[in-house]
Amino acid sequence: MGLKQTAKSSRDALQQGIYVVINPFVRLLIKMGVTPNMVTTIGFLGNVAAAAVLAWTGWQVMQAPGSQPDYALVTLAGALVIGFSLFDMLDGQVARLGAMTSRFGAMYDSVLDRYCELFTLGGIAYYFMGCGSFGAAIVTFMALVGSIMVSYVRARAEGLDIECKIGFMQRPERVVVTALALLATGIVGQNLPAGSTFAPDAILLCAMWVIAIFANLTAFARIAHCRRQLK
Repeated sequence: MGLKQTAKSSRDALQQGIYVVINPFVRLLIKMGVTPNMVTTIGFLGNVAAAAVLAWTGWQVMQAPGSQPDYALVTLAGALVIGFSLFDMLDGQVARLGAMTSRFGAMYDSVLDRYCELFTLGGIAYYFMGCGSFGAAIVTFMALVGSIMVSYVRARAEGLDIECKIGFMQRPERVVVTALALLATGIVGQNLPAGSTFAPDAILLCAMWVIAIFANLTAFARIAHCRRQLK
């Protein structure tokens, strides 16, 4: 129990620190007339762009079997994911500081969050398939299943008036792992010495394994938590 409280306190402290940094920008957006839903939509479109870049990279390899992926594009995709995922924090702050909170806005934000993950992980799966790594694409699909189920179990629990935020691999962790893995894969791929036998895509595959395992474990842990609460 103490470990859970420590982890929660650390996450809250980090979140508050980020708010201190972004609040001046948030106030600027409010003065410009930007609404929370506009911020949410921009973040979603950025993640769609990242997925499109990954799919395009995989398609290029598919058209030239045996060629190497354009790792500069993989790096770009990682930068897009981490950059536009920050809008997930911005929209909430714009709503709070601008007194624009609404029930529809909360629902809209949650729905587009799920779409962001579907597109991003879908783009990674297509990238792996384009590179001829069918097994890696399956692992990515399992990561996608776990990611969606973590959110779905929480939503169903809240519908039954149960607070269900337990688990390690929640959305912020999944976004960070995915974005950092894409950046690392792209940067290593661009700077790999000639003749090296290391496959940069192994970095991204390891990240997908981490999400696939821990996201699904989180989903099952939440199911068990709800079962205990409903007894």
